[in-house]
Amino acid sequence: MPDKYHIHTEPAPPRFRPVGKFGIVDWREDCASCHNCVKRACAYGFYREEAGKLHDEVGYLDYIYQCKGCLSCVQDCTKGILTRVVNPEYNRMGDAYYTPAIILATWYQADTGRVPVSGAGYGGPFTGTGFDSMWTDMSEIVRPTRDGIHGREYINTSVDIGRKNDHLIFENNELIASPPLLVSPMPIIFEAIPERWQREPVPAAVSKAAAHLELFSVVRGNAITDDISVAKDHIIPLLDDVEALTEERFAAAGMVMIPDRPLIGAVIAALKEKNPERIVAIRLDSSPVTAQRAVELAEKGVEVLHLLFDSHGRENAPANPRHARDVIREVHCALVKAGTRDQITIIASGGIAQAEHMAKAIICGADLVAIDIPLMIALECRMCGECDRGERCQIALDEIDPQFAIDRMINLMGAWHSQLLELMGAMGIREVRRLRGEVGRCMFFEDLEREIFAPLFGTRKEGSISI
Repeated sequence: MPDKYHIHTEPAPPRFRPVGKFGIVDWREDCASCHNCVKRACAYGFYREEAGKLHDEVGYLDYIYQCKGCLSCVQDCTKGILTRVVNPEYNRMGDAYYTPAIILATWYQADTGRVPVSGAGYGGPFTGTGFDSMWTDMSEIVRPTRDGIHGREYINTSVDIGRKNDHLIFENNELIASPPLLVSPMPIIFEAIPERWQREPVPAAVSKAAAHLELFSVVRGNAITDDISVAKDHIIPLLDDVEALTEERFAAAGMVMIPDRPLIGAVIAALKEKNPERIVAIRLDSSPVTAQRAVELAEKGVEVLHLLFDSHGRENAPANPRHARDVIREVHCALVKAGTRDQITIIASGGIAQAEHMAKAIICGADLVAIDIPLMIALECRMCGECDRGERCQIALDEIDPQFAIDRMINLMGAWHSQLLELMGAMGIREVRRLRGEVGRCMFFEDLEREIFAPLFGTRKEGSISI
């Protein structure tokens, strides 16, 4: 049994004033100048913590980043001059998938390393698309020993990466050694950073943060310089260029990634010739035929399959693209039916925006996930898209301190790890490998609607929105 994995976090306050969701509009013209202003009675004490700084910077109480919506100041003001409003700048952040709420929660986790909690409760829709239509079974949360974060039970979050034999293999009465495996202490790796964020010192900071966490990071081969040790720094080279496949500087890597291509078996053989212990992962763009291709690759002996989705977790399809949730389930079930699921490792990337998405992707059938955009949001990115338009980055990523960037990403992973422990403890699962494909411990909205709501209210009209 491996030692308990723990991520040590330290506060990493933001460089820029974060965009808060709520603000308190203070109509001072009618203020009675009460001796004890009701704002100081905030249930969470945020006015006391921030008032001094705000007065120094802007001269009055502006939008409050950490407001929990207790409304004590609004309700108790004797003159009724306080009003809570939504910050218009908050609504301009992100997009339909990486919503302002997700960005704000990610910032908090990167700031503190803690699980975000909202005193105002959940005020969102009952269900949504993709991962938002899944609920995990938390029935074991009532047991007092289910306390993974505080160490009263052992919960293992490590996963194996590579090909696994489903039976013992002998040759000349001698046991053949198992294929090489890599072990990740969390079911997560850092994906290659998209081009829009390829600004020094960001890529190097991502790799160093992963190495500190004992996680693996994917780096494009042309970005790996001679001073980088692929083995020591837990680097997974992404080899797009055919000429780079057999370069000696990549020979020490425990795993490399290559895009799916014709005659993939010959390419894998060439890579194995240089280093038989090296694991070769195949990156496969998700599409309507992904499950069929996954079965073919598994039968050819492929060790790791990396399913690629777009940033919103959708497959590449001409019409009605499916979410990663459905594609991963289809691939997993197809491999189970073919009898090869336990032999191959599946990584899913794209659309993993929150810790719960990591867990839900594993429940759908992935072994682990790869992330990129959440790491950039941890560095205070607002997902404004201005860098794509050639405009100046609002948070000056080019000027970020490397250690600050590393600390923020470590904090984010610390919060994600805590959330995974909480979820697994509440589900009564002490081994993350057991979580894979465990759909019996999860509820899907469409199943509930078909089996429970439809007999009572009838079937939903096509194209209607779930609320």
